[in-house]
Amino acid sequence: MPSVTLNGVSLAYDDIAPPGPAQRTILLLHGFASNRNEGWRRTGWYSALERRGFRTIALDQRGHGESVRSHDPADYGRLQLAADALALLDHLGVGRVDVLGYSMGTRTALQMAIDAPDRISNLLLGGVGGKLFDPPREGALDAMAKAMAAEDPSTIDNGMLKSFRQFADEQGEDRQALAAFSAGASPPLDRDALAHLPMPVLVAAGQRDDLAGDPELLARIFPLGKGVSLPGIDHFSAIPHASLKATVFDFIDGVLDDDFPPFE
Repeated sequence: MPSVTLNGVSLAYDDIAPPGPAQRTILLLHGFASNRNEGWRRTGWYSALERRGFRTIALDQRGHGESVRSHDPADYGRLQLAADALALLDHLGVGRVDVLGYSMGTRTALQMAIDAPDRISNLLLGGVGGKLFDPPREGALDAMAKAMAAEDPSTIDNGMLKSFRQFADEQGEDRQALAAFSAGASPPLDRDALAHLPMPVLVAAGQRDDLAGDPELLARIFPLGKGVSLPGIDHFSAIPHASLKATVFDFIDGVLDDDFPPFE
């Protein structure tokens, strides 16, 4: 298990080279309560990317998997997660990459694009859509933190919170770290900065993904944005689904839209 200390914290990651020369390099950013193994290896992304000749880099973001599991909310936040990802690319000697984030990972990816737009060839956002800029419901973040910290998951009344808690338990995640992660503060995403991003941006979400909303609404923010709704898919079934993989690869290949070429 490769790991490295960057920005004062330990980060676990995979760096997988294809059998032959790498055609492209991609960075994968998992969602909340997931990790690089569950989010990408088990769901077939590693093998699919290997077949396509990608060099694949994936890290466990703070509070997840085998990376640092601090119980202090001050150790978490979108700015820190993005800085970790960029520092890992620097550590590996990687310049420009495609970046694929899912759900929570899209926020890290978006912050990376704001902070270092020259490092990203294609920005690929899954499990997110028009609800990205909706203000969080009052007490929502605190409710997630309490759900993660609860000793007995049967006491969690909200079905979505219970699903995330069960998922975290299934992965053997540190519940107190996830509670601290949920309580960590981040400033709002800079919508104006996103509206000036220079790279092509894919926004893809399942038609049944009530957490994401309409991907086309979010895609319209970006100068080179493309929104795709995936039929019959919800937030939790999209990651392993072949249609999301096909959409990502078609976008990178420039198949989805003739209005602009794939960014090299």
